[in-house]
Amino acid sequence: MDKQLQGRVAIVTGASSGFGRGIAVRFARAGASVVIADLVEETAPGNFDERPELSTAALIRELGGQALFAKCDVSRKNDVEAATSEAIAAFGRLDILVNNAGVWRGMTPFHESSEADFDACFNVIVKGTFHASRAALNIFIAQQSGVIVNIVSTAGLRVYPLQLAYNSAKHAQIGMTRSLALEYGPSGVRVNAICPTGMKTSMNRQAFETPAISEMVERSRPLGRWGEIDEVSEVALFLASDAASFVHGSIIPVDGGELLGQPHRPAPR
Repeated sequence: MDKQLQGRVAIVTGASSGFGRGIAVRFARAGASVVIADLVEETAPGNFDERPELSTAALIRELGGQALFAKCDVSRKNDVEAATSEAIAAFGRLDILVNNAGVWRGMTPFHESSEADFDACFNVIVKGTFHASRAALNIFIAQQSGVIVNIVSTAGLRVYPLQLAYNSAKHAQIGMTRSLALEYGPSGVRVNAICPTGMKTSMNRQAFETPAISEMVERSRPLGRWGEIDEVSEVALFLASDAASFVHGSIIPVDGGELLGQPHRPAPR
C-alpha cells in the first residue's frame, strides 16, 4: 500500500471487471476506500483481470484495503443515488468518482442498427455519467473539493467504422467532461477524462488471440503493442491524486500513439 490516496473515498462504476476493476484495486493500494458500483459483483469471464476468482471487493480486502460492493445500474438515478449514500454511510465521505461503466455496440451499418443498441450506449455511457456526476457533485460542492475521472475512449476523439452509437456516446461524454470542468472548477472540483484505445480486456480477447487481427492492431500503433489495464489505472491514479492538482478539463489518450496515425515500419530484411 502507498499513501497517495490515504483517507480518501472513491466510487468506481463498472468496477467488477476490466478497467474499472484495475482502477479500484489501484486506488485501494494507494490507500483509498472504494465502492464498487456495478450490476454484478463477480468479474466477467474471459477478462485479463488479476485474481478473477475473487470479486473486486474481495480482492481489495485480501490486499488489506477497504471496499464494498453496491449493486447499481448507472442508467437509473435511484441506483446511483443509493450507491452514493452507501459510500457515505460506510466510509463517512466521498472524494473521488470514476465514471467507468460502459457498453459497446457495433459491427452493424447504421441503417441496419437498432434503436435498442443506440439506447444502450446512451443510457449507460451518457446518462450513467450524468447521474453519477450529479450525485457526487451535490457532495463535492458542499465540501468545496472532489475529483471526477471519466473513462471515455479514443472513439470520443475520432470515429471507428460500424459503431455510430458508441462513437456518438463517447463524443458526448467528452463534451460532458469539458462542460463539468468549466462549470465546477470554481467549486474546487477537478474533472478530467482518459481515452483508452482497444486494450487487453474481455471485449478484445478474441481479437488479441487472433494472430492476423492482433498483428494488424499492433502495426496501427507507433508503440507496436497492446495496452494493459494497469496502464489506464496508473493514469487514473495520477488524475485522482494531489499530483494532478492543476490538471483540469484534460482529455488524456492512452493509446500507444494510435491517434498520431499509421506509423511507417520498414520492411523486414
